[in-house]
Formats: sequence, structure tokens, C-alpha cells
Amino acid sequence: MDSPVFPDVESSNSDNSNNNAAAANSNNYAGAASSSSSGSTLSRYENQKRRDWNTFGQYLKNHRPPLSLSRCSGAHVLEFLRYLDQFGKTKVHTPICPFYGHPNPPAPCPCPLRQAWGSLDALIGRLRAAYEENGGKPETNPFGARAVRLYLRDVRDLQSKARGISYEKKKRKRHVQQPSSAAVPPPPQHPPEG
Repeated sequence: MDSPVFPDVESSNSDNSNNNAAAANSNNYAGAASSSSSGSTLSRYENQKRRDWNTFGQYLKNHRPPLSLSRCSGAHVLEFLRYLDQFGKTKVHTPICPFYGHPNPPAPCPCPLRQAWGSLDALIGRLRAAYEENGGKPETNPFGARAVRLYLRDVRDLQSKARGISYEKKKRKRHVQQPSSAAVPPPPQHPPEG
């Protein structure tokens, strides 16, 4: 595909503004203006969501044949994610690599660089929200397609094994109320043994 280079997903948390022409040439982002009060600056998340949305819009324009958002499916989202892999910075070892499953390999290897699972997962979350903020219906959201969820799960599992890193879901901390001292009976007193 002869599309321009898109901004790095993995470095997307920086506020570096040296993105490509995708942000400059893209559609207006209606959700950004409506989600913040007038005169205030957008949050880092909102800025990144806008850049991601613009990048995906540019990808659709450069697609051969060009694709409208209304005709975009989960398959096109997968194609976009696979395309972004070439800009990844995360070493993902192949099963034949001697460092397969090692979180900190002691030497370099020729294994490919990919987008990290966490970066792709966060990207899809932002694009899913941006789609709906820009008038898309939740039931037609291509970023929420089953194929996209399965792809992300496969990427997570493959990278977990290849990199020797567990991607366990973070457990929610339950808010446990401390009982007041008046409500708690004192511990039973045992006579000293003697």
C-alpha cells in the first residue's frame, strides 16, 4: 500500500506534535469541540483520540480503492492494525528464537518489531469512542467488531508467550469499609497458661 507514514501508536502518549500530514489534512473532529468547555485545552486523552481518528481517516482516504467510513468494517480495522505493525517498537520473539519467552533477552536477535498489545488495545478503545462521538451508531461500530476483539486477544496471547510477560487483567480493588471500633467486639481473652 502506498500510504504515507502514520504516527507511532506506541509513542502516542507523548505530546510530541510532529505528526504527519494525516492530522492536517483530515476531517474536522466534532467530538473534541463539544467535549470540552470553551477556552479550555483538551486533555491528553482527547488530543490523542483526535490524532488517532485523523490518522484512521487518512488511512481510509489512502486505501485502494478509497473507503468511506460508512463502508468500513472490522476487516478494514484489522487491515489497519496489521499495517501499523510495521511502525512498532516492541520485539516479539518467534518460536524458533532462543529468547522466545524471555522477558529480558541477553543479546540482540532478528525477531520482528511489532506494535505492543497494550498500545493496540488502547488505540482501539480511543477509535471506538471517537467513532460514536462522530455520529456512528454503537451497533455498527467497526472498532467493536468481534473479529477485532478476537484479533486483540490473539495478539495479547502471542506476545505474552513470546515475550515471557503475563498480561493478567488487573483486579479491581474493592473498597472495604473499616468497621468502627464500637461495632467490633473485643477479641476473646484467654487466661494465661502457666
